Amino acid sequence: MCGIAGIVELEGGQVPDLRLRLQAMNDLQAHRGPDGEGTWAAGRGNAGLGHRRLAIIDLSTGAQPMTDESGAHVTFNGEIYNYLELRSELGGRFATRSDTEVILKAYRQWGDECVNHFRGMFAFALWDPRRERLLAARDRFGIKPLYYTVVGRTLYLASEIKALLPFVERIETDLDGFKDYLTFQFCLAGKTLFAGIREVPAGHLLVAEKGEVRLSRYWEVYYDLDWEHTERYFAHRLEQLLAESVDLHLRSDVPVGVYVSGGLDSSLIAALACARSPGGMRGFHGRFAAPPGYDESPYAEEVAQANDFPLSVADISADDFRTNLARIIYHLDQPVAGPGSFPQFMVSGLAARSHKVLLGGQGGDEIFGGYARYLIAYFEQCIKGAIDGTMRSGNFVVSYESIIPNLEALQGYKALLQEFWRDGLFEDLDRRYFRLINRAPALGDEIRWDTIRDYQPFETFREVFLANNVQRESYFDQMTHFDFKTLLPALLQVEDRVSMAHGLESRVPMLDHRLVELLATVPSSIKFQGGTLKKLLKDTFGKHLPARVLARKDKMGFPVPISEWFKGELRDFVYDLFSSQVALERALIDNRAVLAKIDKEPKFGRNIWGLLCLEVWQREFHDKAAQFRSAATREKTIA
Repeated sequence: MCGIAGIVELEGGQVPDLRLRLQAMNDLQAHRGPDGEGTWAAGRGNAGLGHRRLAIIDLSTGAQPMTDESGAHVTFNGEIYNYLELRSELGGRFATRSDTEVILKAYRQWGDECVNHFRGMFAFALWDPRRERLLAARDRFGIKPLYYTVVGRTLYLASEIKALLPFVERIETDLDGFKDYLTFQFCLAGKTLFAGIREVPAGHLLVAEKGEVRLSRYWEVYYDLDWEHTERYFAHRLEQLLAESVDLHLRSDVPVGVYVSGGLDSSLIAALACARSPGGMRGFHGRFAAPPGYDESPYAEEVAQANDFPLSVADISADDFRTNLARIIYHLDQPVAGPGSFPQFMVSGLAARSHKVLLGGQGGDEIFGGYARYLIAYFEQCIKGAIDGTMRSGNFVVSYESIIPNLEALQGYKALLQEFWRDGLFEDLDRRYFRLINRAPALGDEIRWDTIRDYQPFETFREVFLANNVQRESYFDQMTHFDFKTLLPALLQVEDRVSMAHGLESRVPMLDHRLVELLATVPSSIKFQGGTLKKLLKDTFGKHLPARVLARKDKMGFPVPISEWFKGELRDFVYDLFSSQVALERALIDNRAVLAKIDKEPKFGRNIWGLLCLEVWQREFHDKAAQFRSAATREKTIA
């Protein structure tokens, strides 16, 4: 895992101070690569690449940017897990033992199609001098980040947004991205919260050639349901593919550890990894000792005991939140998703003291169906079907009789159910799911709505929810597909940034494209039978998990006691942030209105969290714009 950067003058002219600019980008991403750095500039000065290295594979000869005999250069972040197999397939002589060199060889053999041969997490930029062309690519799921902006006729791209900020004319908020954030707590369709800066979407190529920048998709997941095979067949294939993925993810020239949250996904990855790496594993967990109700360490300890590995635990406090919030938002580049980024940051810091690589369970909720809102949505449809007499029409994967025993999983969601059923009951499925995930209605006069354009996030949501790669009759697949395409990349942004902030590589074995492609063909009647969340995963891998972990119905991501803290020991901290003079003068948010609602925030509410992150984000980026601009001249930047 590393930090990459690239600059291309689109008309072929010389970029002034090219190496200086690349160095500035490297400096702003130094935390991503503490083991080395490099820059390369084309002879004509029209293109250049930068790299910060975290050495995981081929510790001695894998320096970047790397070149080959044709003069092509590449800068690469991530891991190509099947690089050994590709070396054998490509043949010939290799100068290094690295997966980076495999990218150069694969490009010479297959051109842009090389990405279809890679199994892994990656973002890379490759300059082809023969065609005067830059090819950049991002992995199928968006595990590794890649952002770009065009200023004048110059393209800049980097692993993190902050490395692009010295070159934009002004640091301003993208109003459409801001409205997405208020709705979902993440942005859609490649937008970011920074005007003029875009994200290369997961599974896409970016090509800069002949004065143009083009994006194209190279991978998609298709929900072509397989009705011929049985649950036993799918379980057998799933076992094979996940075991193979874990084996590939264990490839490393440095020790590998595991995140252990106490939930199904990380517990399973820990168990499978230990079986394949006996005696060499260590687990890492974050614990909230107070207030009561947030300590999940007994589950994590049970997993560690069952698999005979030591567990290191980070005790996380309100003072840790106060001390690290600004650092976390700075490393995230933009606020995204829920407060789980905070404890993840703390656990990653603990792990980085002894490890460079950790495996985690990210992706399990989206590909196996683990979110309680799926159950809420289906519960409504079961009621509607029972009333309409259409329950047996074939459009339902669960009946109201079968779903009732599973409703115990909704014990902590009564407030959400009340809000969800207040309006629009029995509307079209797309509007109902949008209503279930839409956070904007809970925001009122805190937002200066008249300053935001007429863009409607629902229309962008609908394009993803009703995509033609998902069959209309499967409500379950439509819901999981939307989260897979939107929420998961947001969570992966968190995964990448909070680990790389400490020079730590986070790997996610559940996100192997062969495994995901298999699961997309499994009918919902198998994946969600009887309304059981993650049924196929539990049935297939339950033998690897402690009974108490397998039976859990109370897991809620990485819950953080922010409601209690904001009304208790962090109250002054939060009030001071929102009541400062600069906070009270924000153009898009009325922080006086925010102050009036802090004490009214419900348990597990995320409005105050989201608004607090926006305020800290503006402080770290908007209010410090001059510091980023000075970075282009190598002056001192943010620590």
